Amino acid sequence: MSGIVSLIGLWVAISPFVYEVMESMLWNNVLVGAAIFLLAGYNYYRIVSSHPTSTGVMSLVALLGLWILVAPFALEGTVAMEGLDVASDGLVWSNVVSGVLTAIFAAYIAYAAGSEMRAGTAAGTR
Repeated sequence: MSGIVSLIGLWVAISPFVYEVMESMLWNNVLVGAAIFLLAGYNYYRIVSSHPTSTGVMSLVALLGLWILVAPFALEGTVAMEGLDVASDGLVWSNVVSGVLTAIFAAYIAYAAGSEMRAGTAAGTR
């Protein structure tokens, strides 16, 4: 699932080049999308190489997903529906869907990793 989140981050990073966008949204999507791509990709690498999932990394990715969700409405000092005027409808919907999926998947991965850690043997009890 971390690989899917990584691909969503890649989409967020390249989506401003597909849709008409203002400059602040361009840089926001490129930087945050790249961060999601790299962090989720790092977690995917950890899983593939038999290391445990990084709960902290995936928690950060979940927060970045929430930011992607609200960014079209919060940038340039505009809130709520005024945010829709500064970006194309396609980019706004892309960010909303990508942000929701990223936040849900990353939060689930972090939660599952935390559950696995608690289910193991306590330190020093062997």
